Amino acid sequence: MSDILKQGLEREGLGHEREDRARLALLQRPRFTIRARLGLLFLALFLVSAIMASAGWLILAGVEYRLRYVTATDVFANEIQQARRYEKNFFLYRSELSEVLQHLDAADLLLRQAAEDIGPVVGFAEMTTIRAHLSRYRHSIDELIARNRQEDFSGSTDFKTLETSLRDDGSRMVSLALDISKKERAQISSLISVIQKVFILTSVFLLFLLLYVALHLSRHIISRLDRLMAATQRIATGDFSPILPQRKYRDEFSYLTIALNHMMQELEQRQDVLVESHKIRAVGNLTAGIAHELNNPLNNIMLTSEMLKEDYAKLDDEARLDMVNDLIEQAERARSIVKNLLDFVRESEVKREQLHLHNLLEETLRLAGNQIKLNKVKLELEVHPNLPPVYGDRSLLRQLFLNLLLNALDAMPTGGKLTFKASEEKEVGFLAIKVVDTGTGIPAHLLRAIFDPFFTTKPTGKGTGLGLSVSQGIARHHGGNIEVDSTPGQGTTFTVHLPFVTIPAELKVSRNSNGSSVGSI
Repeated sequence: MSDILKQGLEREGLGHEREDRARLALLQRPRFTIRARLGLLFLALFLVSAIMASAGWLILAGVEYRLRYVTATDVFANEIQQARRYEKNFFLYRSELSEVLQHLDAADLLLRQAAEDIGPVVGFAEMTTIRAHLSRYRHSIDELIARNRQEDFSGSTDFKTLETSLRDDGSRMVSLALDISKKERAQISSLISVIQKVFILTSVFLLFLLLYVALHLSRHIISRLDRLMAATQRIATGDFSPILPQRKYRDEFSYLTIALNHMMQELEQRQDVLVESHKIRAVGNLTAGIAHELNNPLNNIMLTSEMLKEDYAKLDDEARLDMVNDLIEQAERARSIVKNLLDFVRESEVKREQLHLHNLLEETLRLAGNQIKLNKVKLELEVHPNLPPVYGDRSLLRQLFLNLLLNALDAMPTGGKLTFKASEEKEVGFLAIKVVDTGTGIPAHLLRAIFDPFFTTKPTGKGTGLGLSVSQGIARHHGGNIEVDSTPGQGTTFTVHLPFVTIPAELKVSRNSNGSSVGSI
């Protein structure tokens, strides 16, 4: 038992060492949390939205600015046109020119008020031209009003000159105002088109940005969750190898991984304790048979020793040598029995290798051979020839079959027939090992619960309810499982499914020395 305890402590130390190495590897990476990544993504989204909103606001401000230009030029052009209408009335009907002066004053005031708005648009030269035309037009109107009182002025050459000058300056001012208005309307249409393009581009950009965020979340979060789910499935099969880092940075998932690694290490320790405790119980169940089996060679040794002692002087050398050889043979037989038991107890370290089922089943049956005889059970071993080997731990698989064998013996207290059958399954890559007994059977409503820990149908004190649970764990640890089919009163069949070796075991060992896959995140 001290050897078992020592090996258990060694495995526990190795488990802690593996966990510490994985923890150190996970924590040594630079920290870049998911919260920080999401913060940066949403900051980028905010900055892009702010830039687009600012650009839209500036364009709208430009549209508003140019609308003021259009309004000012339209009002200016309207005032000049009104002035020209009264001017034409004067030349046609000799009406008063006071209305002309009112409109010119209004146009001049508007031009001075809007000079800061219109100036940058029309340019300094055009603004100077407009003011020059307005000034000449006003001067001509003033001169026309002053000289209109003179007789014969309407037929003079100066009158004709003033008329021509007024028409030319008025026409130029209206033409410039209309050109400015037309130019600004074109600019406004262009800005509106730009706003539409900016809106479309912003929508497309935001769509792609949101798709990127969704893909980022899917790649960095959902894929990580998928890997963690795969790790939990590995745990369910009994693979407790730690999850190692895969990415450059550590984040919230790194700490979750550390917690999972610690949980797996704790589960592995508890499973080892469970396996060892049940192994010790199996040894206890075999004690009666082993004691009876040891008694035969020990009795032979005692009888032969007494005969040699009493008749030593009467025996010749050849007879003495025969008796000594008999003692050695019986001692070897006793040592073989003890060795089988010690091999079963001490082989606790997981060591995967190629195993042939025929040899493995024979070792198991030999270990419990005398127990089978004491229970008056007829044993049959049917192994299909040329079966491929399985890849696993000899001690664990031997314990699995021994657990099923002892359960079968318990189910046949008055004797019966126990059959071990091994053959290749229809499902590619698996072998099926059937353990068939003719015992009492299991009721249908209990079949779903028989693999649950601590579930037992045996009387109190005779069973712990761990045998089948441990056996199922061993099978899953080797990539297989156990199924059961039972008919009350007729017997029970346990079928162990195990994958067989399809590539050389050396290659598997070189890939992963402990035979288990190592996850990463």
